[in-house]
Amino acid sequence: MHAPNQRFGALLFVGGVPHALCGLMAVFGGHSCIAGRAEAYSALSFTESPMNYLEFEKPLAEIEGKAEELRAMGRGNPEMDIAREAEALDKKAEAMLRDLYKDLTPWRKCLVARHPERPHCKDYIEALFSEYTPLAGDRNFADDHAVMGGLARFNDQPVMLIGHEKGNDTKSRIARNFGMARPEGYRKAIRLMEMADRFRLPVITLVDTPGAYPGKGAEERGQAEAIARSTQKCLEIGVPLISVVIGEGGSGGAVAFATANRVAMLEHSVYSVISPEGCASILWKDAEKMREAAEALRLTAQDLQKLGVIDRIINEPMGGAQRGPRETIEAVGKGIEAMLKELSGKKPEALIKDRRSKFIEMGTKGLAA
Repeated sequence: MHAPNQRFGALLFVGGVPHALCGLMAVFGGHSCIAGRAEAYSALSFTESPMNYLEFEKPLAEIEGKAEELRAMGRGNPEMDIAREAEALDKKAEAMLRDLYKDLTPWRKCLVARHPERPHCKDYIEALFSEYTPLAGDRNFADDHAVMGGLARFNDQPVMLIGHEKGNDTKSRIARNFGMARPEGYRKAIRLMEMADRFRLPVITLVDTPGAYPGKGAEERGQAEAIARSTQKCLEIGVPLISVVIGEGGSGGAVAFATANRVAMLEHSVYSVISPEGCASILWKDAEKMREAAEALRLTAQDLQKLGVIDRIINEPMGGAQRGPRETIEAVGKGIEAMLKELSGKKPEALIKDRRSKFIEMGTKGLAA
């Protein structure tokens, strides 16, 4: 594995060669324009920190907290024998965790999908892709930091990568606008998809957004039109397009990246036309009815697979991706690899037809359930 390569900029020139072309040359196996190779990526940068418990996990938090208190007492006083008591609490916590997650309600799945400690787009890029070369801007207005995108290698195969990034602390979340893309983010995605189509590169998208940004400036710059154009471009490109919902798949902001040949979802991710809170506010004028709205929206991976909206569910570790980020990322990598194999060798016309047919047929399956 390799760390992200820092070859930025399309207007810089190195040795008479446009810097953006240097990235293309690197992806296609040419010599890198930047001296030195990316350092080997040996371990994911997940640090051990106190678990951020969800509302329904409070009983579990108490048990795990007591077990940790016992261990702390044992470390402070080596003569105390607390191993047996701590082990008993660990077993009780493990049983409770399994009980909590064996049959999550749709609303609880929403909470898990929004968990701040789940792996984000940047984590997947660092772990699964090598020679990542970011490409910035929509060539019209600005660069949208809520959307990451660029050239990379997946299992040594050149690909185009696009994804929403929410950030992992207050500063980065503000910079990334909490994963809510503006029109320039969707226009950047369109530009990258066109480039991928031109150079016959598969496109991989990682979806994790509450929805497109609803601000005044975004609407003035044509938010709805940008989303529609991005969705249209997904349907037009003649290369394999694979999408994975890794957290929230909110509204048209998600569809603009996920109109793909193959759509996968993590086990506890969600994908819907509107958030449960927004739906409850519109239908019942009461955002507190979000639990009923989540049930009605059928936004879970399990429901959407039955309805034919998605093709694959990628299992998460017990307790969700936030408790096993490395295992989750590895599972997503295997899922992407399998979906790429399914589409390899298909002609552009067949890929476009397959994608269009998939979305035209949606709504004809599972409605009587």
